[in-house]
Amino acid sequence: MRDAVFVAEQKVPRDIEWDEHDAASRHVVARDSDGGAIGTGRLLVDGHIGRMAVLADWRGKGVGRALLERLLEEARQQGHTHLALHAQTHASGFYRRFGFVEEGPEFMEAGIPHRTMVRSA
Repeated sequence: MRDAVFVAEQKVPRDIEWDEHDAASRHVVARDSDGGAIGTGRLLVDGHIGRMAVLADWRGKGVGRALLERLLEEARQQGHTHLALHAQTHASGFYRRFGFVEEGPEFMEAGIPHRTMVRSA
């Protein structure tokens, strides 16, 4: 799933996409009616949300919203009061709808413009 979105579609090098945080993170997966993965995201132990990805055919259909809502619930259950993420610049508006605000300048990550966004509970 992440390979399809980040590696194939966005050309993120595979060795950057899969990292040492995967094993310790809480992962959420959205599935279609046949059980196929259509979206994913993760919550790191420090309250950082990342690796939000939705297959192109499923974008704009509420999958990202459902994933992020589940990650926010998981963060609340774990007691996180401060959350952070690196949003691809074009997706900043999506995260703003959930109370995240931009912090600091735009930066490049894996060749894609990003902004750090934060949210306090």
